[in-house]
Amino acid sequence: MKPSEVGRRGEQLACSLLKKRGYRIVETNARGHYGEIDIVARVRGCLVFVEVRSRTSTEFGTPEESVTRQKRRKLVTCALDYVASHDNPEDQVWRIDVVAIEMDEHGVQTRAELIENAVPIS
Repeated sequence: MKPSEVGRRGEQLACSLLKKRGYRIVETNARGHYGEIDIVARVRGCLVFVEVRSRTSTEFGTPEESVTRQKRRKLVTCALDYVASHDNPEDQVWRIDVVAIEMDEHGVQTRAELIENAVPIS
């Protein structure tokens, strides 16, 4: 699979996982001034920004290990921008989750993990 196909497939698998866990998908690939948020969802009155990390091999580490300090800062900036540009009082409570997806070379999921509150806001 090409890297872009791995990313797209990972996002599809992540959406399925989130729906099974009771999340309602609001938007995917939400573009803002500072970058893109893979998935915006709601669960139990909370707006959730989801970063999807997908891998077909753990040769260079697990998917969740690829969320670097720089990436975490960018995720917070993108989330703040999204909240500021969507004037909804219900969006006052939000968090950033990570979905780690591992799959084989054919795109078949071998592992999926949802990490809630994976990125500290402050």
